[in-house]
Amino acid sequence: MRKPMAKKVLAAVTTAAMAMSAVACGGAETAAPAAPADDTTEEVVEETTEEVAEEAEEEEEEEEVSPYTVITDESGNPIDLGGMEIIIRNWWSPEEPAEPTNDYEEARDEYRAWIQETYNFKIKEVAISDWGSTPQDFVDYVTTGGDDNNYVFTLRNDPAIVSAMSNGLMYDLATLKNLDFSQDKFQANLLHTQYAKGDSIYCMFAGPSEARTGVFFNKRLLTEAGIDPESIYDMQADGTWTWDKFDELMGQCQRDTDNDGVDDVYGLTLNESVMTDQAVFSNGGSYVGKNADGTFFYNLEAPETQEALEWCVDMYTKYDNHDPEGAEWDYYKEEFVNGQAAFMVEQEYAGTPGNFLQDMEDEVGFVMFPKGPKCDNYINVWDNNPACIPGCYDEERAEKIAFAWNLFTDDVPGYEGYNSYLSTARAGVYDTRAVDETITMMSEPEHGTVAYHAVIPNLQSGPELTWSITPNADVAALTEAIAGTWKAYIDEANK
Repeated sequence: MRKPMAKKVLAAVTTAAMAMSAVACGGAETAAPAAPADDTTEEVVEETTEEVAEEAEEEEEEEEVSPYTVITDESGNPIDLGGMEIIIRNWWSPEEPAEPTNDYEEARDEYRAWIQETYNFKIKEVAISDWGSTPQDFVDYVTTGGDDNNYVFTLRNDPAIVSAMSNGLMYDLATLKNLDFSQDKFQANLLHTQYAKGDSIYCMFAGPSEARTGVFFNKRLLTEAGIDPESIYDMQADGTWTWDKFDELMGQCQRDTDNDGVDDVYGLTLNESVMTDQAVFSNGGSYVGKNADGTFFYNLEAPETQEALEWCVDMYTKYDNHDPEGAEWDYYKEEFVNGQAAFMVEQEYAGTPGNFLQDMEDEVGFVMFPKGPKCDNYINVWDNNPACIPGCYDEERAEKIAFAWNLFTDDVPGYEGYNSYLSTARAGVYDTRAVDETITMMSEPEHGTVAYHAVIPNLQSGPELTWSITPNADVAALTEAIAGTWKAYIDEANK
């Protein structure tokens, strides 16, 4: 396997000295005939010697030097985890790791092999639970005392998980000396702040954040409506991509093409709950906020939040009131793929390899969600999969697991700050500007935030609110119906 990460040092090889040594060895056995001692011969010999010396300086031999820094104990020996086996359990990793497909993945695999050999441990990612069962699987594992396996659990937002955080089922990661949350790999996504309570931290994520909700657009439909698809990227770049402009373009695209009185091309299709959440944050709002002292506060009735909810209802009423009677909840996917809607608000994963947009014939673009009137910047609500260490492990075991996981998730030397999500996007349906401008922007700290309502036990924003933000919904009535309940949830979380 090629080793692109090895650093090289240069050592000069003195071929002149080697040549002279060879002559001396040969001279011990047979005497060379004497050459005429004239000036011409001396000049040739001198020139030849200089040429050999110059060539010796140019000829260099490459010697590999490890780019890795060894962490040692008090005796100066590499930290030894005693052959410990660690499993990062999730719901997607294949049984056998895939072969590397680029230089980065090759270098990553080499680095991970090196840390396991150097520090005497094994670590792997394994799909054990599935997406639906993983929250309860974690709770069951910890409440029954665990087993001999050494797990890092990969979780998702779910009431069972946030309740587990509040009930001591997760190890307090802030107490572990082998984790430093001031590192760039943690600050790049802020997930640990989402799962913090007071001075305690219960979940972590390493590296750039995965891009989430944005706006896909069908370039053919926009062109037919007289809109240059590239102009949306231009608006995103110059800061003029706003709610009002989005509204205008959806209205321009929604058309009755055969004059039968029924629209044939719709302005918008989507899962309303996905857009509603994103719209709230794109206007500087939230459902639950967090004070500097770590306490949560109710924010559903903030002007920014209410304005966003009202705007969503208006957009859904005008452009998304067209799903067939009895259609499945995800009918919108088929509608967009078939070229029946100009815009679709959806998470970025939809355009990556293996997902539903791969079968779409029309070319698509992708931009960040437009900014609302109360926000000066484009905002992406990060929603990464939190990782945690079971609270039933003792300190020594937790420290060893943290040490190994920390190394496993560190930047690969030579690829510091590398964003693997961009490579995945390039292999999908995305055009160059979507990857280089939109998806890159969505992972940048100045364009990201986290949602705190997900860590309030018992608060379920979907069934209690956003699933009801639909065409012609009454936002004031929906808010009034849940205000007291949500305030009680937040008060309980602050205790």
